[in-house]
Amino acid sequence: MKEFILIFRHENATGKVSPEQMQAWMKQQMDWVGGIAAQNKFVGGTGLLFDGAKVVDHQKMVTNGPFGDIKETIGGYVIVKAENAEEAAEFAKGTPILQGEGNTVEVREIAKH
Repeated sequence: MKEFILIFRHENATGKVSPEQMQAWMKQQMDWVGGIAAQNKFVGGTGLLFDGAKVVDHQKMVTNGPFGDIKETIGGYVIVKAENAEEAAEFAKGTPILQGEGNTVEVREIAKH
C-alpha cells in the first residue's frame, strides 16, 4: 500500500467565511478523517496556521508571508494509505474543504527512499 498526501488549497484566504461556517467545516472535516481512519487508511495530517508564517527564498532571505498577490493558501494536509492515486483521489472528493468555492485538493504520492 502506498501513501499519498492530500494538500488542501484554500482560495478564500481573505476571511469571507464566517467563524460559524469555519467551525462547522472543522467538525465535518474531523468526521471525514474519522471515516478514513475507520478503514485503517489514515496516516496523519493537520491544519496549518497562517499567522507568523515565513518565506525563505533561494538567497536565504526570510520574509513574512506568504502575503500579497497570492491567490490561494495551503490550509493543511492529510496523509492516507491507498492502492493508487485514483483511490486517494476518491478520499479527497469527500473532504468538506471542497465546499469552499475555488478550493482544491492536490493528491500526490509520497516518495519512499
